Amino acid sequence: MQLYGLKTCDTTRKALKTLREAGLEVAYIDVRADIIPERELSRFLRAFGDAMLNKRSTTWRGLSDTDRALDAATLIKKHPTVMKRPVIQTDTDVYLGWNAEVQKAILG
Repeated sequence: MQLYGLKTCDTTRKALKTLREAGLEVAYIDVRADIIPERELSRFLRAFGDAMLNKRSTTWRGLSDTDRALDAATLIKKHPTVMKRPVIQTDTDVYLGWNAEVQKAILG
């Protein structure tokens, strides 16, 4: 299982801690320090589309109109902190966020 997020994101930290405490092996990818592989980013965008963009974030609010007009893939590559997180990838599925529905799907 891979978890894509930010070290400074409370939700990412909670998800990572909960998954590891449940005994799951989780590879953590910091989207600011590590580039999301193109193949994975494309998969995430196919699954979630523009929902991948955190339009309530400080990063989004600080973007120029030019940057906001970019497609989601380009925008996430240029400003990784605008990505909604965490994105959790299992062998068979991909999840966005860390709400009760995602937790139930992963943890049972």
